[in-house]
Amino acid sequence: MSSGLWCKLGGSPKSPKHATMTIKRLQKSSRMSQAVIHGGLVYLAGQVGTEGAPFKEQTQQTFEAIDKMLAASGSDKSHMLQATVWLADMADFPAFNALWEAWIDRENPPARSTGQVPMVSPGYKVEVTIVAAVR
Repeated sequence: MSSGLWCKLGGSPKSPKHATMTIKRLQKSSRMSQAVIHGGLVYLAGQVGTEGAPFKEQTQQTFEAIDKMLAASGSDKSHMLQATVWLADMADFPAFNALWEAWIDRENPPARSTGQVPMVSPGYKVEVTIVAAVR
């Protein structure tokens, strides 16, 4: 990089300016945080419903948990950027899509991936992780 560009950026190759970076963690334990806020983004841990509950109930509880964590993080579902959905059984995919479409902000849908995985406990049927922008 030429020294002229560094001058335009207000520094030099030997002494670049560093922005202060803050990371905020919500509902943290020694193992993980339920949400991490950094650089204007919110990263949610996988959200689940009540273990053993029927699929529809677990999915609705998962969405409620996401809404609560986003609100606590200064965001909401209209600011979701990416969602990763894990289903224990892909046979639940059509039911999930119907619930998802009723829940999301249709004007601002996130990018989304969906896959089937064995859950940490067989009583869980759905898990969703979210990345969102802070409002």
